[in-house]
Amino acid sequence: MDFSTFFLFSATVIPLVCTPGPDILFIASQAVSTGTTAGLRATIGVVLGYCVHSLLVALGLAAVVAASPALFEAIRWVGITYLIYLACKLLRAALRPGDIRVPRGRVKGQLSKGFLTSLLNPKGMMVYLAILPQFMDRQLGDTTLQAVMLSAIFMFWCAVVYSAICVALGRFGGGAGLSDARRRLVDSAAGGMILMAAGFMALFHR
Repeated sequence: MDFSTFFLFSATVIPLVCTPGPDILFIASQAVSTGTTAGLRATIGVVLGYCVHSLLVALGLAAVVAASPALFEAIRWVGITYLIYLACKLLRAALRPGDIRVPRGRVKGQLSKGFLTSLLNPKGMMVYLAILPQFMDRQLGDTTLQAVMLSAIFMFWCAVVYSAICVALGRFGGGAGLSDARRRLVDSAAGGMILMAAGFMALFHR
C-alpha cells in the first residue's frame, strides 16, 4: 500500500470517525459522567468491536473483490452514494439551530457495552462494506492483507479521535456538549470534507 492510498483513505474515514454517532455519544457520556478512565475503557470496547468487523472483512471480502470486478464497481458506488448522503445530512444539520448535549449516565461494563455499540453501529458497517473495498487494488494481489491494513488504519483513527474526546471531556466537559455555533462549524466542516472525499472516490478508479 502506497502513501497516497493511506492518505486518501485516512482523509475519507477521519470525518466519518469525527461525526457524532452511537460510538462518540456513548464514549462521551462515560467520560463526562464517570471520568476519563471510563471513557477510555469504552473506547477500547469500541475498537475491539471493530476488530470483529475487520476479521469478517478480511475473511470474506477479499475473495469477493478479487472474483467480481462488477460487484466491486457496485460496492464502490454504494460507498460514494453513502458519503454524499452523509455529507448532505451534515450540511442540512449545520443550517438548523440547536446544541449537542452529551447524555449523562453512569453505565457499568463500559468495555462490553462499547464493544456492542461498535459491533452494531451501521456507520461502522458501511465503512467496512462500502468504503474500504474502494481502496483495495486487485492488481497488487493479497487483498486479505490489504483489507487488514486498511482496517488497522480505520481502528487507529478511531482510537486517536475517541481517546482525545475522552481526555477533553473528562477534563473540561463538566456535562457540557457542543454549543450551537461550534456544532454548526463541526457539521459544516465534516460535511464538506465528506463531500470532497466522495468526489475523489468518484474520480478514483482502479
